[in-house]
Amino acid sequence: MPKYGELFILASAKGKRSLRRLMEGQDIHGSDGVLPAATVAAADFGTEVKTLQGVPYRIKKPTLYDLVRGVRRQTQIIYPKDIGYICMRLGIGNGTRVIEAGSGSGSLTVAMSWFSGARGHVYTYEAREEFYELCKRNLEWAGVGQNVTQHLRDVKDGFDQTDADALFLDVRTPWEYLGHVAKAVRPGGALAFLVPTVDQVSQLLRGLETGPFDDVEVEEVLVRGWKAVADRLRPNDRMVAHTGFLVFARIQERSQEFEKLKPLGTRERKQQKALQARLEEQGLGDADFGADDSSDE
Repeated sequence: MPKYGELFILASAKGKRSLRRLMEGQDIHGSDGVLPAATVAAADFGTEVKTLQGVPYRIKKPTLYDLVRGVRRQTQIIYPKDIGYICMRLGIGNGTRVIEAGSGSGSLTVAMSWFSGARGHVYTYEAREEFYELCKRNLEWAGVGQNVTQHLRDVKDGFDQTDADALFLDVRTPWEYLGHVAKAVRPGGALAFLVPTVDQVSQLLRGLETGPFDDVEVEEVLVRGWKAVADRLRPNDRMVAHTGFLVFARIQERSQEFEKLKPLGTRERKQQKALQARLEEQGLGDADFGADDSSDE
């Protein structure tokens, strides 16, 4: 049953759902009458309660999905469909130390705090004070954040951490920060980037080519719901489609000895030749796979 001070979902027969905080003595008033706070506090999750006018409502326990969707926002939030996949790809669990930049409204921060648990920690960076404060309020509202350290500054001068397990970067020009990324995450650590356009993806991929990065993948997550009616099962008319490109990588030592052992087909040889041309244009040789790439400038 919901306790005073906790969040709960109130669902009506008309299909309306609201995420509310149960406060002692603060009854819920609506068009269907008054629902006493004491009535909700005495009910179990998954049961029905009635207003003083006899109208039934259902009491549900919020999930992380509900919390992420319910945060107050002043920025475009990261959607649950992307958040779940990002957290899995970064390997976030109890004990994980993860860096995030920037915080924005804090939807991903809420999820990473939830997943990293009491033994883990989230270090989130935000350059704008209004978003920093909004993220802080959303963490408190969701009942998480005890394992979160917020930093109010731009990450152009690097991160305070040097041995994080994972890092998520959501900035306009992520390729300019790759040198800092390589210094902040331990060898083998997982990385994720979110960018909205193909031009940004291409720029980021070029930056990843010259640093200590491997296992580079570009993906997008599309979710299409179906009408949950047994006799008329079909897709919904609308879907949550493209919201951004997700780029994943790992911090990895690289050597020409290893690279030369990779089998190359016709397509791969052409790609390798184009890569070598780009490296030469940047004044980089075959062995320039160090952590301090030129994209910091």
